[in-house]
Amino acid sequence: MSYSLPHMAIIECVPNVSEGRRPQIVETLLHAVRSVGGIRVLDASSDPAHNRSVITLAGDAAPLKAAVRALVGAAVEHIDLRTHTGEHPRLGAVDVVPFVPIDGVTMAQCVALAKDTAADVAARFHIPVFLYEEAASSSGRRNLEDIRRGEFEGLSARMDSPEWAPDFGPARPHPTAGAIVMGARMPLIAFNINLATNRLDVAKKIASAIRHSSGGFRFVKAMGIALDDRGIVQVSINLTNYEKTPMHRVFDAVRREAERYGVAVLESEIIGLTPQAALVSAAEHYLQLARFSSNQVLEKRLRE
Repeated sequence: MSYSLPHMAIIECVPNVSEGRRPQIVETLLHAVRSVGGIRVLDASSDPAHNRSVITLAGDAAPLKAAVRALVGAAVEHIDLRTHTGEHPRLGAVDVVPFVPIDGVTMAQCVALAKDTAADVAARFHIPVFLYEEAASSSGRRNLEDIRRGEFEGLSARMDSPEWAPDFGPARPHPTAGAIVMGARMPLIAFNINLATNRLDVAKKIASAIRHSSGGFRFVKAMGIALDDRGIVQVSINLTNYEKTPMHRVFDAVRREAERYGVAVLESEIIGLTPQAALVSAAEHYLQLARFSSNQVLEKRLRE
């Protein structure tokens, strides 16, 4: 399929795979992706508590499609969700694959790429694929959490309903790899805030207070989880529009909510990559910079 993309168009692709505890398997998946020419692996982050890895790729449409195909093939071979456990919700071995327009490409072209890749993967590996966000086939499928509700264990029963037929692929889950959610979206920041307590109820209450579905910030998705290996809890956040809901606003809200329960923020972390503008905005806020401009960022001026 042709996308009529301009020369040197840059698309980001951020596959999330359901493996974060076996480094050798993660490396096998990365090797499959790196075997495809024309793409760059910008980052790979694994989280044992979530049992999940996030891979950040960049390139043009055709090589990204080939890289996703190679990744799915390796994941089907090495990941069995029947024995998979972890704190993060998951529907598939390759759980979610978003395409993100970065430079020289439109959202519509990323939607076309998502649909073409979904059709290819579904046919090759006999895996159902659901489209989400900008590529969604209906308003009820835009949100990832709505599609993933019930997770892998509840997927078979859910797909018995005609309204949950996949957009591509068989009408039943793959026995070991489940299903894939694929689509196109704007840049997302995976932002975790760790609390200096082991009280999971506190993390869950804070997540409920800040996430949009519970009446919190419009562009925030959040859940509270336990990091048993460290004896602490985490507010795990997906920030879907950092311009309209800045990172520092969410961080401040979590800190205020935690103080209500006599709990301190231990640290925060970013999973994968984040736009520079999001970090500059946080620095501008906390340093109370007057008359600051992004043109004062050295690296930005050098690139220009």
